[in-house]
Amino acid sequence: MKFIVSRSDLFPSLQLVNKVIPSKSTYPMLDNFKFELTGNTLTITGTDLQTTIICNIEVDNAEGEGAVAIAARRLLDVLKEFSDQPLVFEVDDETKNVTILTQTGKYNIGSYSTEDYPEPAEIDENEAVSFNIKSDVLDRAINKTIFAVSQDDMQPVMSGILFELHPDNITFVASDGHKLVRYRRTDFSADQDSEFILPKKPADLLRSILGKEEQDVKVVFNERNAQFIIGNYTIVSRLIDGKFPNYQAVIPTDNPNKLVVDRVEFFNAIRRVSIFSSEASKLVKFEISDNQVKITAQDIDFSVSAEEVLPAQYEGEPMKIGFKSTFILEILQNIDSGDIRLEMSDPTRAALILPTEKLDENEDELMLLMPMMLDEE
Repeated sequence: MKFIVSRSDLFPSLQLVNKVIPSKSTYPMLDNFKFELTGNTLTITGTDLQTTIICNIEVDNAEGEGAVAIAARRLLDVLKEFSDQPLVFEVDDETKNVTILTQTGKYNIGSYSTEDYPEPAEIDENEAVSFNIKSDVLDRAINKTIFAVSQDDMQPVMSGILFELHPDNITFVASDGHKLVRYRRTDFSADQDSEFILPKKPADLLRSILGKEEQDVKVVFNERNAQFIIGNYTIVSRLIDGKFPNYQAVIPTDNPNKLVVDRVEFFNAIRRVSIFSSEASKLVKFEISDNQVKITAQDIDFSVSAEEVLPAQYEGEPMKIGFKSTFILEILQNIDSGDIRLEMSDPTRAALILPTEKLDENEDELMLLMPMMLDEE
C-alpha cells in the first residue's frame, strides 16, 4: 500500500481527529489512528469507544488498498516538524511497517494491524430519525449552550446538550442546576417530535469542525447513538441515556421586575467588583431602583469590599438580589446583544437574562440563573 498526501492536508485533519483520542486508556489500540486506503481516498479514524471521528482525504498516486493503525502521538510529533510538502507513505502489507518519505528524509513509524481496532456504532437509517441543519446554526446553538452543561457526575442526564425537534422549531437546552440556557430556532421543521441528549465531548468536537465547513450537517440518531456528517468528516457518538429534566417547569412566567442595562458595562463592573467577593461564595449583590443598579461585594474575612453604580432602566419595586459572580459573568459573556434585560419576581426565585435585540429573527434565546441567599443586616 502506498500513497502521496500533502502535509498541509494531512496534519490539520490529524490534529482534529486526535481530539477524540483519550490521553490515558487501558486499551492500547485507542492510542492509534486508523488509516484505511480505498482507491484514492484515505480514511482516518480516531475513537475513545464512546465517540468516533472519521475523516476522508483525497491522496495522489495511490497503490493498493488496506488498513493500518499508526501511533497517533508519534505521527503528530514528527509531522509538526515538517514544512508543507508532499509526503509519501509506504506500508508493508505483511509487517504493517509504515515508512514516510520526505524531500530530505526517511522515517519508520510503529504500526499495528487493525484487526482489533473498534468499529463505530452502526445506525440503521430506516429505523432512525434524520434531519439536516445548517452548519452555522448548529455551531451557534452549541456555542450558546455548552458552557451551561453540568460537570457533576451525579447528574449524568444533565452532562450534555438536549436537542428537541418539533414541527415548528428545534430547541437546544443545557443546565447545571444553577444556570440554564434555552436556544431555539424557528427556521427549522421536523416531521415529528423527538429528542436526544448529546454528551459534551462530541459537542466540543463538532464545534471544531463546524467552523471549517459551510454545507449543511446531516444528523441521524436512534435511541443509543447519533451520527453527524459534515463535509469530509463524520462523528458518531453514544448518546446519554435517560430523560432530561422538565426544564420548562423552572422557567418563571410572572416576572414584574425588569431591569435593562448595557451588557458590556454590566459585565465589566461585575468582574471588577467580584474581585472583592468572598472566595468561598463569589457572591455579588445588586440593589436595583428606578434608574440605577448598585453592584456590591465584600469579603468579611479580609475586611475588603467594593461597589459600583451603573445607570439603568427599571420597572418594578426596588429590590436586592444576589448571584454567584462566575455564573452571571458566564451568561453575560455568551450574549451578543448590546443591552440585556433581567426579569425577576423576587430575590429567592430564578431570574431570566435576555438579549434586548436579536442578531437573527429566527432565534429565541433565554438564559436563567438561580439567585444566592442574602444575609440581610
